[in-house]
Amino acid sequence: MTRLLPATPEEVFDAYTDAEKQKIWFSILDEKPGIVEIEVDLRIGGQQTAVWGPDRDSLFRETQTFVAIDRPHRLVTESTGSSPDGMTMTTTIEITFEEHDKGTLVTVVQSGFPTVEVRDFFAQDVWVGALDRIEAYLLRR
Repeated sequence: MTRLLPATPEEVFDAYTDAEKQKIWFSILDEKPGIVEIEVDLRIGGQQTAVWGPDRDSLFRETQTFVAIDRPHRLVTESTGSSPDGMTMTTTIEITFEEHDKGTLVTVVQSGFPTVEVRDFFAQDVWVGALDRIEAYLLRR
């Protein structure tokens, strides 16, 4: 999927990878604050761990290991996520940040989904929601 965001590639890359910025945009559109815990070690082989949800009994967890980092142009991670019901999934995520006259064109390619339905859910809901949140953060700073 692709999305044009209203900021420079550096600003978008940093919003996506900086733990303190993520803690803001992760819940920026929520009516009720939930739990958001994020740690980032932005280096090849380093990890980003995010834990979030409405309460301690309903937490999602994602650990991404950084495979390639070319700030502010490209980021590749191996991602393992788990949902509150115990389902887990490991995928590869490649994100590019391309300068555009109206901001930054973000392209997300995620592969390794267990089913087409899960892939479509991520393309139509998960990434749309995440990029909506990042855009709201970029517009409010």
